[in-house]
Amino acid sequence: MKDRHLILTGGTGGLGTGVTQLALKNGSHLTIPYHSLNVVERLGKSIDAETIKKINFVFADMRDEKSVKDVFAKQEKVDILIHLVGGFSMGETHEYKLEDWHRQIDLNLTSTFLVIKHALKKMWESGYGRIVTVSSRVAVEPAAQMAAYSAAKAGIIALTRSVAQETRGSNITANTVLPSIIDTPANRESMGESNAHRWVKKESLAEIICFLASEKAGDLRGAVVPVYGNV
Repeated sequence: MKDRHLILTGGTGGLGTGVTQLALKNGSHLTIPYHSLNVVERLGKSIDAETIKKINFVFADMRDEKSVKDVFAKQEKVDILIHLVGGFSMGETHEYKLEDWHRQIDLNLTSTFLVIKHALKKMWESGYGRIVTVSSRVAVEPAAQMAAYSAAKAGIIALTRSVAQETRGSNITANTVLPSIIDTPANRESMGESNAHRWVKKESLAEIICFLASEKAGDLRGAVVPVYGNV
C-alpha cells in the first residue's frame, strides 16, 4: 500500500479509525470523504495532529452520484478503494417502512455501486486497482428482523464478485469481508459489553482489509472472507 492512492469511505467511523491508522502506517496517500465535520473532529481525537494533516478530507454524500463523481474526478489516480460506509436498522418485515427499506439499500448497496463505478474508471486508466468492500455475516446467514439489511449486504457480495469477474485478466481485484459483530464503541453502547470479548476486533479486521488492498493480494479476486471472531 506504500505510496498508493487510497480512497477510504467511512474512514472516520468505528472500524474506519482502525483502517485509517493502518493505511497511514503503511504509507498510503489517503483521501477520506466525510459528511459531517463532527466525524472528522472525532477522528482527530484518535490520531495525532501531525498525522491527520496527511489526510485529504473531501465533503461528499456517497449515496449521490454527482457527489461521488466529483470526489473521484478530483483524484489524479485511484489505486485502492476501501468502502466502509454503511448503516444498520432492523424491524419486523410486515411493519418495516418502505422509506427505511430504501434507506438501507441506498446507504449500504447503492453507495457501494457508486464508489466502485467511479473508482473503476480511474483504475482502468492506470491498469491497477484494489477494491475492498464490507458485507456482513447476515448476508449469508440472514437473521430475523434484518430483511432489509441482510438483502443489502447480500447485494454487496454479488456486486463485488461480479466486478471481480469483469476485471479478470487485469491487475484490478475486488474482494469483500463478512464481519459478525465488530467491537466498536457504538456497538458496546447499544449491545452492552458482556460479550464484547468475543466480537471482531477492529484492529484485526483492519489488517485483513489492508491485506486485501495490498499488492500481495493480487491472486485473490471475488473472495468472500468470513471474519466472525468468536461469535
